[in-house]
Amino acid sequence: MSDLGKIDRAFFDRHIAPNLGADRDDVALGPTHGVDFGVLDIDERALVTATDPLSILPALGLERAARFALDLVLADVAVSGVPPSHLSICFTLPESMTDAEFATVWETIHAECADLGVAVVTGHTARYADPSHPWVGAATAMGLGEHDDIVRPDGARPGDRLLLTNGPAVESVGLLSTLFADQLALPDGVIADAQDRLEEVFSVRDALTAAAAGPVRAMHDVTEGGLAGALNEMADGAGVRFAIDRAAVPMRPGVRAVCDTLEIDPWAATSCGSLLLAVDPAGVEAVRAALEDRDTPVADIGRVEAIGAEGGEVLVDGEPLEHPTVDPSWEAYAELAAAAAEHDGRSSSAGQ
Repeated sequence: MSDLGKIDRAFFDRHIAPNLGADRDDVALGPTHGVDFGVLDIDERALVTATDPLSILPALGLERAARFALDLVLADVAVSGVPPSHLSICFTLPESMTDAEFATVWETIHAECADLGVAVVTGHTARYADPSHPWVGAATAMGLGEHDDIVRPDGARPGDRLLLTNGPAVESVGLLSTLFADQLALPDGVIADAQDRLEEVFSVRDALTAAAAGPVRAMHDVTEGGLAGALNEMADGAGVRFAIDRAAVPMRPGVRAVCDTLEIDPWAATSCGSLLLAVDPAGVEAVRAALEDRDTPVADIGRVEAIGAEGGEVLVDGEPLEHPTVDPSWEAYAELAAAAAEHDGRSSSAGQ
């Protein structure tokens, strides 16, 4: 099993997949590696559901941190093409979070849910002695729709075009440059560009917009393992080849400079807010136009091809692209956080 991030395929296949509780006929799609949601059959309609941890980073500002945490949960339903409609949410708050701070978090989540048409139906909220930021709970999102409308990440077909919103590493770069700006030896303008990437980490509305404009055959948000991981997971799931043009992959302002400074491969770094889509050629222009109407950058980065062997593969300019074994943004965050804590400790000692 991987040391950090999601469990690997081998552990999932050996320990998770064979042990899923009762075998029920109403489970249309259970836990599947590379698929972030499950589906229940409810009177011939599809209930799409997904569960994720909640991460609140106060240093981002509580309102933005709450919006970010909520979007991560709702996105795993939204990428199915079915709009999220209900939310169950559990907060295991650290003792350090005040009532006023939690009120800001909760009211922000309420406002965003109301705007998206999502109702909070149940939950749990309490403070505990051990929890600490950023992991403060978990939530389950649900959306009720039609089975035929569901977009799966493993649905790419030969002939489809591959579209990418935003580009690699926008989440990693936005977070790291905002939380640790004073540790990055970069010009102020570059830091400002990098910090602006935090406004691109919200993908729920983009996913629903693309699905409505389609036809979209497959959709995946770019999380752990970054763009390289998402490409491999989608290709493997569909048993196809993804032929990618590296020059067509967009790189947002500030991303390359921060990744170079931190020695991070931007293609391997988590990038919530970026969506990878396999689109029927007849729908490419409609999907691009719909996303661009939302001011979301989107690029056509390659095509889906048939492959003779089992499984899938990703070729970038003709060369194989492997799935990353680790997401480099995790280690970068840990090192920067440790350095910041050491600096704060020295400053505190000097002030005594």
